[in-house]
Amino acid sequence: MSSVSVVIPCYNYGHFLRDSVNSVLTGQDGVEVRVLIIDDASTDNSVEVAKAIADQDSRVEVTAHSVNRRNIATYNEGLLEWADGDYTVLLSADDRLTAGSLPRAVQLLDTNQRVGFAYGHPLHVREGEPLPTPRTEVQGWSIWPGQWWIERRFRSAVNCITSPEVVVRTSLQKKVGGYDPRLPHTADLEIWMRLAAHADVGYVQGVDQAFYRLHGQNMTVDRNKIVDLRQRQLAFDVLLDTCGDRLTNPDHLYGAAHRKLSWEAIQCASRAYDRGRTDHVPVDELVAFALDCWPAITRSSVYRGLRLRQAIGPGWMPYLQPFIWSAVAHKTSNKLWWRTWERHGI
Repeated sequence: MSSVSVVIPCYNYGHFLRDSVNSVLTGQDGVEVRVLIIDDASTDNSVEVAKAIADQDSRVEVTAHSVNRRNIATYNEGLLEWADGDYTVLLSADDRLTAGSLPRAVQLLDTNQRVGFAYGHPLHVREGEPLPTPRTEVQGWSIWPGQWWIERRFRSAVNCITSPEVVVRTSLQKKVGGYDPRLPHTADLEIWMRLAAHADVGYVQGVDQAFYRLHGQNMTVDRNKIVDLRQRQLAFDVLLDTCGDRLTNPDHLYGAAHRKLSWEAIQCASRAYDRGRTDHVPVDELVAFALDCWPAITRSSVYRGLRLRQAIGPGWMPYLQPFIWSAVAHKTSNKLWWRTWERHGI
């Protein structure tokens, strides 16, 4: 029977902790589980709750920090120093696994030795709302070459994984190392790609593998657009720096991510003009980021659209944009018609 080491970092989540641990200890038939709760100097009753859980089940251990070490150090402590099962899961104390999620992922990994980690669909649940009924009937597996999967991440320039739905081969986790402290907001994005640089990636189709809780204390909430863009850029750059020699055409990957992030920054600045929110959105910072990230953005239509908005001004733009873009669309349509007529004599 395959074993899974589940690391549950906790900071002031005592009221969620029991449900999180129970989702690991029950409903996961077919795998052997061990749990480590790492309390990072919580100021609520998290330690008391954790110790009570451990007293009731010998599969649970507790480590309590006397000083807050923050999330990255806490993750790495559990993943690299404690985990010794065949597979490893990092589960936040406010999230839960769905019933059967571990054996479903483990079956994929046991069957496909070249796969370094497997994930599936997470259900996002808002605090205070009842949990939806998860899907549990597997519809198949997808196995993707790591290089192919990484290229998709660079093209989209976003993270497609929240975290609790991932099961990692422990030997690979320890081979590639832990979460990078330079990336407080996007270390997960970088580590998924780092794992994929060394192995294939598996996906469990048709099921919901975890519940990811959305609430005011999520780390992703404490982040503005500029910080998010810079951290994502850094995640891709760090991956190329550490694993570039393992990747096909790293220059192409660099260009794909930087173009996408630059485009996203200009789009965000443009929307600020359209909605009359230039006083609330850091437009100048967004434009500076875009130009630094990918200087060739100045030759794009999205950049020309921003310059037009700037010429019109934030006061008029929210009122004039329907007429302006209607005229632009009409002009573009006429150009396409004229070129078609010239080519084909229509």
